[in-house]
Amino acid sequence: MLGAGLRDAPTVTLLRSDLALTDCRPVSIFSVQTVQQLSQELGAALDQRRFRANVYVDLPSAGGFGEQALIGRSLRVGSKAVISILERDPRCQMITLDPDTGKSDPKILRQVAQADDATAGVYGAVLVEGTLRKGDPVELLD
Repeated sequence: MLGAGLRDAPTVTLLRSDLALTDCRPVSIFSVQTVQQLSQELGAALDQRRFRANVYVDLPSAGGFGEQALIGRSLRVGSKAVISILERDPRCQMITLDPDTGKSDPKILRQVAQADDATAGVYGAVLVEGTLRKGDPVELLD
Protein backbone atom coordinates (compact mmCIF):
# COMPACT_ATOMS: atom_id res chain seq x y z
CA MET A 1 0.00 0.00 0.00
CA LEU A 2 2.66 2.53 0.97
CA GLY A 3 4.97 1.73 -1.91
CA ALA A 4 2.12 2.42 -4.32
CA GLY A 5 1.46 5.68 -2.50
CA LEU A 6 5.01 6.80 -3.05
CA ARG A 7 4.81 5.96 -6.75
CA ASP A 8 1.71 8.18 -6.89
CA ALA A 9 3.93 11.21 -6.38
CA PRO A 10 3.56 12.30 -2.77
CA THR A 11 4.39 15.92 -2.26
CA VAL A 12 5.40 18.24 0.55
CA THR A 13 3.44 21.07 2.08
CA LEU A 14 5.31 23.49 4.33
CA LEU A 15 3.86 26.03 6.71
CA ARG A 16 5.45 29.41 7.29
CA SER A 17 5.19 30.74 10.79
CA ASP A 18 6.77 33.55 12.74
CA LEU A 19 6.54 31.31 15.82
CA ALA A 20 8.82 28.38 16.60
CA LEU A 21 7.27 25.04 15.65
CA THR A 22 9.72 22.84 17.48
CA ASP A 23 9.22 19.69 19.47
CA CYS A 24 11.52 17.08 21.00
CA ARG A 25 12.84 15.70 17.68
CA PRO A 26 14.39 17.58 14.80
CA VAL A 27 11.57 16.94 12.29
CA SER A 28 7.90 16.07 12.65
CA ILE A 29 6.08 14.70 9.61
CA PHE A 30 2.32 14.47 9.22
CA SER A 31 0.25 13.26 6.26
CA VAL A 32 -2.65 15.22 4.86
CA GLN A 33 -4.55 11.91 4.81
CA THR A 34 -4.34 11.74 8.62
CA VAL A 35 -5.81 15.25 8.86
CA GLN A 36 -8.56 14.21 6.45
CA GLN A 37 -9.36 11.02 8.37
CA LEU A 38 -9.54 12.79 11.72
CA SER A 39 -11.72 15.53 10.19
CA GLN A 40 -14.06 12.88 8.82
CA GLU A 41 -14.22 11.02 12.13
CA LEU A 42 -14.97 14.25 14.02
CA GLY A 43 -17.43 15.53 11.44
CA ALA A 44 -15.66 18.88 11.12
CA ALA A 45 -12.71 20.17 9.06
CA LEU A 46 -9.51 20.34 11.09
CA ASP A 47 -6.80 22.87 10.37
CA GLN A 48 -3.59 20.90 9.87
CA ARG A 49 -1.68 23.58 11.79
CA ARG A 50 -3.11 22.07 15.02
CA PHE A 51 -0.57 19.27 14.66
CA ARG A 52 2.46 21.62 14.46
CA ALA A 53 4.33 19.44 11.97
CA ASN A 54 7.46 20.68 10.27
CA VAL A 55 6.55 18.84 7.07
CA TYR A 56 3.14 17.77 5.74
CA VAL A 57 3.25 15.02 3.12
CA ASP A 58 0.57 13.96 0.69
CA LEU A 59 0.58 10.16 0.41
CA PRO A 60 -2.14 9.67 -2.24
CA SER A 61 -2.52 5.88 -1.85
CA ALA A 62 -2.14 5.76 1.91
CA GLY A 63 -5.00 6.25 4.31
CA GLY A 64 -4.97 8.13 7.56
CA PHE A 65 -1.96 7.39 9.76
CA GLY A 66 -0.17 5.96 6.69
CA GLU A 67 2.99 7.86 7.56
CA GLN A 68 3.53 5.40 10.41
CA ALA A 69 4.40 2.70 7.88
CA LEU A 70 7.55 4.77 7.20
CA ILE A 71 9.05 4.10 10.66
CA GLY A 72 12.48 2.51 10.29
CA ARG A 73 12.83 3.78 6.72
CA SER A 74 14.39 6.83 5.10
CA LEU A 75 12.90 9.40 2.75
CA ARG A 76 14.46 11.78 0.29
CA VAL A 77 12.46 15.00 0.28
CA GLY A 78 13.18 17.29 -2.63
CA SER A 79 16.45 16.87 -4.46
CA LYS A 80 18.76 16.47 -1.47
CA ALA A 81 17.27 16.19 2.05
CA VAL A 82 17.17 12.72 3.60
CA ILE A 83 15.13 12.02 6.73
CA SER A 84 15.22 8.82 8.76
CA ILE A 85 11.78 8.12 10.27
CA LEU A 86 12.27 7.09 13.89
CA GLU A 87 9.01 6.80 15.80
CA ARG A 88 5.36 7.69 16.19
CA ASP A 89 4.54 11.16 17.50
CA PRO A 90 2.74 11.01 20.87
CA ARG A 91 0.18 13.81 21.07
CA CYS A 92 -0.65 16.17 23.90
CA GLN A 93 -3.23 18.84 24.62
CA MET A 94 -1.62 21.27 22.16
CA ILE A 95 -3.61 19.71 19.29
CA THR A 96 -6.83 20.73 21.02
CA LEU A 97 -6.01 24.43 20.53
CA ASP A 98 -7.35 26.27 17.50
CA PRO A 99 -4.29 27.87 15.84
CA ASP A 100 -6.15 31.15 15.21
CA THR A 101 -8.24 31.60 18.37
CA GLY A 102 -6.49 29.45 20.98
CA LYS A 103 -9.88 27.95 21.90
CA SER A 104 -9.60 24.36 23.15
CA ASP A 105 -11.55 21.43 21.70
CA PRO A 106 -10.74 18.34 23.83
CA LYS A 107 -12.62 15.95 21.52
CA ILE A 108 -9.69 16.16 19.05
CA LEU A 109 -7.22 14.60 21.49
CA ARG A 110 -9.83 12.04 22.54
CA GLN A 111 -10.29 11.04 18.89
CA VAL A 112 -6.54 10.70 18.33
CA ALA A 113 -6.34 8.58 21.49
CA GLN A 114 -9.15 6.33 20.20
CA ALA A 115 -7.97 6.18 16.60
CA ASP A 116 -4.29 5.54 17.17
CA ASP A 117 -3.25 5.17 20.80
CA ALA A 118 -2.77 8.97 21.24
CA THR A 119 -0.23 9.20 18.42
CA ALA A 120 -0.47 10.97 15.08
CA GLY A 121 2.36 11.69 12.69
CA VAL A 122 5.98 10.62 13.03
CA TYR A 123 9.31 11.99 14.18
CA GLY A 124 12.43 11.83 12.04
CA ALA A 125 16.08 12.76 12.11
CA VAL A 126 17.76 14.67 9.32
CA LEU A 127 20.54 12.57 7.78
CA VAL A 128 21.28 14.90 4.87
CA GLU A 129 20.34 18.58 5.03
CA GLY A 130 18.55 20.26 2.16
CA THR A 131 16.06 22.96 1.35
CA LEU A 132 12.42 21.85 1.13
CA ARG A 133 9.89 23.55 -1.08
CA LYS A 134 6.16 23.15 -1.36
CA GLY A 135 5.38 20.45 -3.91
CA ASP A 136 8.77 18.73 -3.60
CA PRO A 137 8.67 15.00 -4.37
CA VAL A 138 9.04 12.44 -1.60
CA GLU A 139 10.98 9.26 -2.37
CA LEU A 140 11.23 6.14 -0.21
CA LEU A 141 14.90 5.13 -0.07
CA ASP A 142 14.80 1.83 1.84
